[in-house]
Amino acid sequence: MKNTQGMLHQDALKGKTILVTGGGTGLGKSMGRYFMELGANLVIASRKMEVLEQTANELSQATGGQVLPVACDVRSYESIEKVIAAATDRFGSIDGLLNNAAGNFISPTERLSHRAFDTVVDIVLRGTYNFTLALGKQWIAQKQPGTILNIVTTYAWTGSGYVVPSATAKAGVLALTRSLAVEWAKYKIRSNAIAPGPFPTEGAWSRLLPSNLVEKFDPAKKNPLKRVGEHQELANLAAYLMSDYSAFVNGEVITIDGGEWLKGAGEFNHLDMVSQEMWDQLEQARKGNT
Repeated sequence: MKNTQGMLHQDALKGKTILVTGGGTGLGKSMGRYFMELGANLVIASRKMEVLEQTANELSQATGGQVLPVACDVRSYESIEKVIAAATDRFGSIDGLLNNAAGNFISPTERLSHRAFDTVVDIVLRGTYNFTLALGKQWIAQKQPGTILNIVTTYAWTGSGYVVPSATAKAGVLALTRSLAVEWAKYKIRSNAIAPGPFPTEGAWSRLLPSNLVEKFDPAKKNPLKRVGEHQELANLAAYLMSDYSAFVNGEVITIDGGEWLKGAGEFNHLDMVSQEMWDQLEQARKGNT
């Protein structure tokens, strides 16, 4: 078994319908594809219908499963209600929600306009609580169990300069995850989160950084495992948390980053840059003082 292979058995999500925001591209698309491979019906939502339809055709042909593309602005509660109505009309019910839609800027905060700040917070935080509230209300009214899975980041709890709107929004999503895990458990609604590390998607880094900085800030170089994540590794974790196998996991955020954030958090972790020759000198100096 390899880390690039599926983890769960073929019918692990059979009969379930899962809604993925930002499901037309990138990690949302990869996770959605694996959900379908495991037998789930898929609903993908984002603003660009053309992209959604292309992805829907691709995933349907690749898996033989059913996928419903629905255009949606996650910042609009009315738009979200229409997505839920369309999905319910097509599949009868929705069993799982993956809040994956996101936006980000890498910039000194003082260079951002308030509109730029609003854009990120509205997509990440407002979009997540809009979908969560709308679908949660329906589940509660119909006495239907449900599973919520939110995509956050490790800087949701550490904070991070130069991505302050994203850090602010993701921290809110993490608080929402843990709060509802307790409050809605009585309705058999579970709420969990994943904090992914570097899982490159096509064009992601090039959109955030100029070409001459992409190589300099190569995430693989600062990762303890000296690599980036494979999409299937993230999809395996998402599928597990969406499945009944994780029925007793609630209110948890699981980090999957190869140890990246821990390396940054440890005061002396940067000493991996010290050469063997320098360690020899330090050892000799230490012995000479004892």
